[in-house]
Amino acid sequence: MTLQSSSTQVTSLEGKVAVVTGGSSGIGNAVCGELIKRGAKIVIGDISDRGHEVAAGYNREAGKKVAAFLYTDVSKYDDNKALFQLADSEFGGVDIAILNAGTCENADSIFTPLDDELEERIFNVNAIGMIKSSKVAILHMAKRGGGSIVCTSSAAGLYSAPALIAYAATKHAVLGYVKSCTFLPEVCNVRCYTSVCPSFVDTKFMDNVKTVDGVPDPFYDFVDKVPTVPMTVIIDGVFRYLGDNSANGETVMAFPIGIEAVKATEWHRSLLTDDSLKAQDIYLKKAIPHYKQQLSRALGRYEKEQKERSIK
Repeated sequence: MTLQSSSTQVTSLEGKVAVVTGGSSGIGNAVCGELIKRGAKIVIGDISDRGHEVAAGYNREAGKKVAAFLYTDVSKYDDNKALFQLADSEFGGVDIAILNAGTCENADSIFTPLDDELEERIFNVNAIGMIKSSKVAILHMAKRGGGSIVCTSSAAGLYSAPALIAYAATKHAVLGYVKSCTFLPEVCNVRCYTSVCPSFVDTKFMDNVKTVDGVPDPFYDFVDKVPTVPMTVIIDGVFRYLGDNSANGETVMAFPIGIEAVKATEWHRSLLTDDSLKAQDIYLKKAIPHYKQQLSRALGRYEKEQKERSIK
């Protein structure tokens, strides 16, 4: 079912603070603009120095400080920690995290050189980087009393194509991770969901992968004929779920005609015996207290580390 546009559900984010990774261009930059229009302060993390100009432009337009930028390689924990700590020091905390940083370098990897660094980069940014950013975000939001995390995936998280073999693997990983975070609201009042999985978007994101070893990839002759997703549709996907407190672990496709929720796969009936259902009930009663204890320990470690760094 295609959902109606509902970005107006979130008419104001006054007083909220958002961290946006990959916010210097493309989807991330478009989301930054909408966040500021709705009253939020933003902190942009990106490996592109263009982020300095983007943040400065928002500040000039607003006539006050509404944006900050920090060079951030999301594959590094230290960079992620510094980014979220900047949001604390500049604007008082973090309420929203838009985890949008990504790369398509070596997307078509099946016959590329057997190079460890080349092979791992796309996974370190798109999958591991998103996980690292989210783990730091959860700690900051738990300390603040809750928040919302949006992880940008892709239609490649559900579909496949030879030209996107590594890229598709990373985006499938994003979906799996987010679906596994549905317990978080009961533990720390943090909702984590994949808000948008866009099909092809009219950005420069994939321009540098249209050739492999200098040979044009025929896949992109096909892509040029596929209708693209308007940025307004992607924005609708993001802000629909920022305004829906019941949404959690959602997968939402962004197509040229609008956004469409993807129904979660249910457990196969052969797994649902009387014994397994009883065991599940027992597990669910124990799981939330278990994770609350883990969160408490994680916050203690993180706060201790911050104090030790400040002393140095």
